[in-house]
Amino acid sequence: MEKNIEKLEKIARKVRRDIIEMIFEANSGHPGGSLSCVDILTTLYFSELNINPEKPKDENRDRFVLSKGHAAPALYSILANRGYFDEKLLKTLRKYGSILQGHPDMKKVPGIDMSTGSLGQGLSVANGMALAGKVSNKDYRVYIIMGDGEQQEGQIWEAAMTSAHYKLNNLCAFIDLNNLQIDGKVDKVMGIEPIADKWKAFGWNVLQIDGHNFQQIFDALEKAKKEKEKPTVIVAKTVKGKGVSFMENVCGFHGTAPTLEEKNRAIAELLD
Repeated sequence: MEKNIEKLEKIARKVRRDIIEMIFEANSGHPGGSLSCVDILTTLYFSELNINPEKPKDENRDRFVLSKGHAAPALYSILANRGYFDEKLLKTLRKYGSILQGHPDMKKVPGIDMSTGSLGQGLSVANGMALAGKVSNKDYRVYIIMGDGEQQEGQIWEAAMTSAHYKLNNLCAFIDLNNLQIDGKVDKVMGIEPIADKWKAFGWNVLQIDGHNFQQIFDALEKAKKEKEKPTVIVAKTVKGKGVSFMENVCGFHGTAPTLEEKNRAIAELLD
């Protein structure tokens, strides 16, 4: 698997260009939160996960759940670039008859392990996958990305207790901590801090990183694999709209498609 940071950065720029193009073509979608989790997804799919695009349902594969399902454009680009389906399909996002719906659909898209969209539910599903691995004596790992606004959901904390209770050390969660949600800043809508201390109190191994630093992502993933008693949560500080200057930290781009001019400006910034 790829450990060359320069190559991963190049892949991430390509994924960000895809996201902008896809959402522009659809005239609908969520650029901000898709762009913020790209570096984590790139590291997972091109450096970490034990997967094979030719065998998307291999029972021994690692699993991934995109709990913040509205960031589907990022995952779709990652899967296409990883070889799960033709990249030409990316421009069919949210169009009638396309397999690429607004949120991931495991029945339609190769490589999607769980249909998601309703926030708060992903960790419960990831728990089930991880627990199944334990009782079946499988050595696969389960990874999940949650949003920070999603931490406001009660089901997240019920699931967090479950993960710790069953000592799901084969489970690794990321929190995409960009501090913006559809209604504004997370700390204004419903504050979640001190988020790291809360997860520690729920019995998790907690790591904190810069979610755009590939080396820090590598190191955190290695530490997670060495944990033998607890599930791991990686609190990743990120920037909403990362990579596009006029979208960065702008709440309005949570769920707004770029205009033609904005699309062209964004692509120009993301060229290699």
